[in-house]
Amino acid sequence: MFSLIKIEWLKIKRYPAFWWMLGIVSLTYPGVNMMFYYGYSQSLAQSKDVGAIVKMILGNPFTFPETWHSVAYFSSFFILLPSILVIMLVTNEYTFRTHRQNIIDGWSRDQFITSKLCDVLIISVVITIVYSLVALSFGLYVDSNTSYRWSEQLYYIPLFFLQTFAQLSIAFLLGYLLKKAFISLGIFLFYYLVVENIAVTWMQFKLNDLGRFLPFEISDRLIPPPAFMGRFNKDYDKVLHAIPQFVVYSIVLTALIWLLCFRVHRKRDL
Repeated sequence: MFSLIKIEWLKIKRYPAFWWMLGIVSLTYPGVNMMFYYGYSQSLAQSKDVGAIVKMILGNPFTFPETWHSVAYFSSFFILLPSILVIMLVTNEYTFRTHRQNIIDGWSRDQFITSKLCDVLIISVVITIVYSLVALSFGLYVDSNTSYRWSEQLYYIPLFFLQTFAQLSIAFLLGYLLKKAFISLGIFLFYYLVVENIAVTWMQFKLNDLGRFLPFEISDRLIPPPAFMGRFNKDYDKVLHAIPQFVVYSIVLTALIWLLCFRVHRKRDL
């Protein structure tokens, strides 16, 4: 397993798109959170009375410990970026026939899928590290006096990792089954941005919220809106209490995705 991780890391680090993606994410994650923080700061700066009311209602979503939650939520909007990379990585294996070369070189079929699993794990870990650094930076920058509370919501780090890994696994499955980058990206973007959002909203009102069991929505509910947004939702406590339930759902769905990939690859004509 370790040797596969090492091999895949050597491949990924020589892939320019990986570094482009990492650079974009490194700019996007702090950028989007800075945008929300700037809006919050402007609300406080309007006047003493208005600022006091805003602070009383919203608290400060970017100080410890809330920074772990707020940054995770806002950063999760951009899971699209590493998903595109994952699709490109798996479809390139078929475009350039390297999946066959791996088998010729002595890899088993299971080792090939395991190596792709390592790719998704590596990217998920890198993205989680970027998120963690951004959240930590905001917590220290906005109000260092709350730094003694830095560890109170650290559980959002594994939740963010699980959400990232689960959604990248869906992207991998699509690219793996279709083999074509352009078609896979088109279907992924259309479903991720349009179809599921419409379906979740419609099912919420018409089908007793069955949309919560749709592929991306399952892991989206691992990180609900931050506390300051939850103040406007009377069911916010229910949403928070449901997180462990969706952890189980996400793990089960992700495991099924990879089991399907292993099963298909054992029988697929190379």
